[in-house]
Amino acid sequence: MTTEWEVLLPTEIDPSGPESIADFATCTGMDEYESEAAALAEIDRYDAVIVRVAELDAEVIDRADRLRVIAKHGAGLDNVDAEAASGRGVVVCNTPGANARSVAEHAVALLFGVYRNLRTADRHVRAGEWERGAFAGHELTGDTLGLFGFGAIAREVSDLAQGLDQDVLAYDPYVPDDEIPARVERVTDFADLFARADAVSIHAPLTPETRGAVSTAELDALGPEAVLINTSRGPIVDETALLAALEDGRLAGAGLDTFAEEPPGEDHPLYERDDVLLTPHVGGVTDEALARMSQRAATNVRTVYEGGVPESTVNREAIEEGSR
Repeated sequence: MTTEWEVLLPTEIDPSGPESIADFATCTGMDEYESEAAALAEIDRYDAVIVRVAELDAEVIDRADRLRVIAKHGAGLDNVDAEAASGRGVVVCNTPGANARSVAEHAVALLFGVYRNLRTADRHVRAGEWERGAFAGHELTGDTLGLFGFGAIAREVSDLAQGLDQDVLAYDPYVPDDEIPARVERVTDFADLFARADAVSIHAPLTPETRGAVSTAELDALGPEAVLINTSRGPIVDETALLAALEDGRLAGAGLDTFAEEPPGEDHPLYERDDVLLTPHVGGVTDEALARMSQRAATNVRTVYEGGVPESTVNREAIEEGSR
């Protein structure tokens, strides 16, 4: 069988996606290259890229003479220069919602973990100790959970929270009113979200507007018994302000799956805090979610190969304008 397209996989993905497009595409993974940089150095060989975390900046995209589509394995596109891609007529698409349930479950797991002191309790038992009174936790039932952002992941979180009999507030100026369920109270003032919630979970994308949006004022508004959860993008939270709030007792704890720099430095001050639960950006990393993202990214590649524009294309206007 003769294949017509070459597809680069600069990060390993679930094989179900590449297998589904084998009728027209040869997928080349990192087993062919010594490093990600070496793979991207040859991007001019490829018609498509299915990308997870590799940085596809303007310099890389400008060398991609054959490239037709950048298919993001996931929802966030902060590692892809969509403007540069648009300038070259390259379709940029993602897989929104494919990992929503997995990330939502992880966010709630972090919330449980912080409030129930699981980090220190686990270490305590492993050290051969058994001081049960040292680990009195906090029930989530009856609390108010604030959601910063109300996309697919936040909607799954709201369902889980309501299963715990929590009240849910949501702040997202870009979501129409008719997409906010009746059981979720829309908050139109950002500061009000933090003032009214017992915990806030971040689900907004990283944009110039959201970078550093959660800082001293927001953390102070949450209060000394509250918890902050971030499974979105690290730079949304001012980590210096977060550390200060924890050190001063102005915040009860935090659960972080994302960081301002990834991986964080070896001496990151949050490592030493027992009131912070940390995970290595794995909210969407479940077998089920990885398979869905792989398959949907591959389907997007097929759509472009067949002359279409994927439904999740983020630069549709530029692509359609360029085709006229």
